[in-house]
Amino acid sequence: MAIVAPTDAASLARWFETPQGVYVLGWEQDQFDSAVEDTFGFLAVQVGLPGIDFLRRNRISYRFPLSLEPGAAVRADPLELPIASQSVDLLVLPHVLEFSADPHRVLREAERVLMPEGQIVISGFNTLSFWGLKQSFSGRHADYPWNARMIGLLRLKDWLKLLGFELNGGMFGCYAPPFAQDKWLSRFAFMEKAGARWWPIAGGVYVVRAVKRTVGMRLVMPAWKKERTPAPALSPVTQSNGHANRHEDA
Repeated sequence: MAIVAPTDAASLARWFETPQGVYVLGWEQDQFDSAVEDTFGFLAVQVGLPGIDFLRRNRISYRFPLSLEPGAAVRADPLELPIASQSVDLLVLPHVLEFSADPHRVLREAERVLMPEGQIVISGFNTLSFWGLKQSFSGRHADYPWNARMIGLLRLKDWLKLLGFELNGGMFGCYAPPFAQDKWLSRFAFMEKAGARWWPIAGGVYVVRAVKRTVGMRLVMPAWKKERTPAPALSPVTQSNGHANRHEDA
């Protein structure tokens, strides 16, 4: 199976109910709200975590969650989306890539279903952070989210660029160390402003938005449009010779 099994995905959803998860989810939902609220169209799709609405601030009328997890409007594998090519205006992937066995293929499938100029919003854990450091010291059988295959933002940008995406927004956040208890997360809340100012790329998580660019697109004009009548060429200037000038002087 390409993505985490439903029981594992449910474990990830339950982690978002822990103090660590609540801390991360509060920041991420603010970023998703900002990223999707100005995107318009006819179809918006959320892949994964159907119990959390990452499209709540979007105004597209037809939107739904898609996942292998129970509770999704459409049960489907992100590697084989049951959606027509170039039919989606907005696609959100909350922590999907890092829990997939083939994140490249997930992105290729996302590129397939998105319309030209369609938007994609992705969240992930940052490898260059306290959270990435904790994950590197976790064992092979660590619990969620430390068993993720975290993807650095630079690597993700390269993957998106190869598929024709162009980043048009993004933020790092959650600078406090990944404490398990709420009281310690609260005590280190001061690190949010300090981190954003002094070490902005070291946030525990990131949310980025990218737009699908289509190379070679051009506007096709209607066949009935008349061509402009070319302007008449200017007549060449007649050069007068010296003999003519003398005749006129006479």
